[in-house]
Amino acid sequence: MAKKGKEKSDAVKGERKEKKSAKKVGASDKSSFSILKYFFVALIIAKIAMYSIFLYNVYVKFTHVPDLPNVDLNKWWGPNVTQEVDTSIRPYRIVFSDAMETELRALFEDYRNIIKKTKSFEVAGWTYGVNSEAFAQFFSHWLFKYEFSKRAKFLNKFNHFITNVQGLDIHFVHVKPEVDKNVKVYPLLLLHGWPGSVREFFEAIPLLTSPRPGYDFVFEVIAPSLPGFIYSQAPTKPGLHPYQSAIILRNLMQRIGFKHYFVQGGGFGHTIGSNLATLFPNEVLGFHTNYPANLSKLSILTWLLGAIWPTLVMENVNGLYPLTDKVANFLEESGYTHLQRTKPDTIGIALQDSPVGLAAYIVEKFVIFTDPALKNTIERSIDKYYDLDKLLDNVMLYWVSGSITTSMRMFKESAGGLGDDFDEIPTPVPTWVLKCKHEPIQFPDFMLRWKYPNLAGSTRVDFGGQFAAFERPEEFTANVFKAVKAFVEVKK
Repeated sequence: MAKKGKEKSDAVKGERKEKKSAKKVGASDKSSFSILKYFFVALIIAKIAMYSIFLYNVYVKFTHVPDLPNVDLNKWWGPNVTQEVDTSIRPYRIVFSDAMETELRALFEDYRNIIKKTKSFEVAGWTYGVNSEAFAQFFSHWLFKYEFSKRAKFLNKFNHFITNVQGLDIHFVHVKPEVDKNVKVYPLLLLHGWPGSVREFFEAIPLLTSPRPGYDFVFEVIAPSLPGFIYSQAPTKPGLHPYQSAIILRNLMQRIGFKHYFVQGGGFGHTIGSNLATLFPNEVLGFHTNYPANLSKLSILTWLLGAIWPTLVMENVNGLYPLTDKVANFLEESGYTHLQRTKPDTIGIALQDSPVGLAAYIVEKFVIFTDPALKNTIERSIDKYYDLDKLLDNVMLYWVSGSITTSMRMFKESAGGLGDDFDEIPTPVPTWVLKCKHEPIQFPDFMLRWKYPNLAGSTRVDFGGQFAAFERPEEFTANVFKAVKAFVEVKK
């Protein structure tokens, strides 16, 4: 009995020890669970903090507005000189000499000897580049119908001048209107792009300087060749970003006698004009552009994210979407920009060695960027929108001046550096945007207002490409008049 009682007592004690041990284990489990719970909560908080910091940094990166940089308004871009530079405004005349024509025709013969060896595929159109059959018709016109002396006379129909600004001889066309005293005259700075020239504006200038119903003003036109283009001297050192060109052209306007003026630009003319308006908002009365894009970081991000739901970004989705189509088109058509952003001098030697090669390189850009549908055609692919003499005038200006290399350097100079800040700085100057049908990138107005908060209006038209003034001078000038009228009313 005593033994059984002892065993029972031991069993009870063991059971108590197990319960006590279980209680300790349970308490330990609860303690461990609490530690894990706090650990995971801290981890979540840490992740939220990290994501918050990341998102804040992204927000700051894409919305930060840099201060307007301090720039040197008199930076010297010309050769070093010890004597005083002539800064007078001097008349200039375009010359196509007999010797130049003789040399050109000799080079034509070289091309005629190889033309049969470089035929395009019959069904390729312009998808491989310049179509040999279409270009042969263009070349034939150049060889047999382009009258050099008459074209030089035409190019001198307006007054040309040259003056030295910051060490560079800058060429410009200056046309004053002949109107009654009751008609107001506004100065208008016209800025071309690449591979264009002042020739782009020759049909538009008479329309801009002539009175028209519904408007009590006309324009006094100043159309310069951009630095390094045609008869404007190229800098002797690197670094001439478009904003530096903007400073040169602002100083040109000051030299001529204009402290306030309107600006119009497309292509590089848009970039320079936009920078000019950003730097000198108290001098530029209004900015008209036919390049409807805002290249700020926020705008590009919105464009990319908008591909998820395009109609939230814009009604005319063809302006930016489908994104894959836009990217594919960019990759196909922008090879020249990469080349010119990296090695402009290399391709420049090849182009300046051959007038026919130069013409092919330039004309292809006018064909494709005027109407991409021409890529798949041969007949009338070149002269559908342009008179051949107009295109040849532009090519001849590059050839005679020997400026193709220096003009292409602007692509390299525009990449990176201080100039990128200008895309992020809002431009308070009244702005109007012309959106032509075949301009590949067309941003909606709300995105344009991030860069141009005082957007007075925009016009979308069912025609035209990147060279609006050259292709459609009547419609182009009508829109400039409309825009400036709105600018004047805003000022009132």
